[in-house]
Amino acid sequence: MTEDIIDPDLPIIDPHHHLWDLRLLVPAFPEPRHPFIEAIAGAAYYTFDELQQDTRGGLDGGHNIVGTVFMECGAFYDASRGDALKSVGEVEFVGGVAAQGASGLYGNYRPCAGIVGHADLTLGDAVKPVIEALQAAGHGRFRGIRHTAAWDADPEVLGPPFHAPEGLYTSDAFRAGFAAYAEYGLTFDAWLLEPQLSDVLDLAKAFPDQTIVLDHCGTPLGIACYKGKLHENFDRWRHSIHALSECPNVSVKLGGLAMAFCGLPEDGPMSGHGSEHLAALWRPYIETCIEAFGADRAMFESNYPVDRWGASYDVLWNAFKRLARNHSADEKRALFSGTSARIYGIEHVMPNA
Repeated sequence: MTEDIIDPDLPIIDPHHHLWDLRLLVPAFPEPRHPFIEAIAGAAYYTFDELQQDTRGGLDGGHNIVGTVFMECGAFYDASRGDALKSVGEVEFVGGVAAQGASGLYGNYRPCAGIVGHADLTLGDAVKPVIEALQAAGHGRFRGIRHTAAWDADPEVLGPPFHAPEGLYTSDAFRAGFAAYAEYGLTFDAWLLEPQLSDVLDLAKAFPDQTIVLDHCGTPLGIACYKGKLHENFDRWRHSIHALSECPNVSVKLGGLAMAFCGLPEDGPMSGHGSEHLAALWRPYIETCIEAFGADRAMFESNYPVDRWGASYDVLWNAFKRLARNHSADEKRALFSGTSARIYGIEHVMPNA
């Protein structure tokens, strides 16, 4: 599906995308494959060239992507390091992509201007040398970590790629590491599923000075045992979102709804739905999040290439622009770039900054 770009001059910082090489991993999954694996099969190799093709950053004809934030995904780990430190390899790799963008060969586009890596917070105080190694590897671009906690009693919900233990964010081991991490003044991205949102709420209240970013609108579920239950569970999700918004240290990413987990849409990958249709599917979730958090604590995200399941990059951002149509110019600036720039400390990528 191709569409004309809506509001092509609006500056965008994409605060959540991945880079990876899963070409050896994807074929290893048995048939029938989980929808998540199907979603990424068409983008099993996704590095700078693929990102540039989707964003058209610095080039004519696409959305005005001025910068991005890389989000950890377990890729390019350094096998020569021990288990605790191997995630440093991912930050080192992404730093190279950031250097490509910073070369000026692609105009003012700054891919991976911010880098979010991974460290195992169940290490307790022993996580500190890992954080310091990640900071050193980021060469000024490292902004924080994500330690995902997605879990469900139904193994068909997440499928084989995800194995977070139940109640990770509430465990003593995680809280000890989180307390150690909080000393660094970095961001923390939280990914878990809608039925688990009370866990991140409890975490945010326990650490009120720690910046927490809730990924993917809290991931409402429309897959496996949750299929057909989005409407039934909407009020529970909305209550959780409003409760989280009362924590001033929490912000929310507006996106991830095109993941296979959400069922918005159910069919994929990239089945040809237009931005008007997708905006209608996502409107209840996006509008609830913006109403609860405000534009200054909310940011649109692509979650690419995962969200390729539901939409091409151009169509995805067109859907977001349709959803933001009734907001003021200042609110649009916050939703599409300002909040991301502030939270991840990359104001320098903004035009006229």
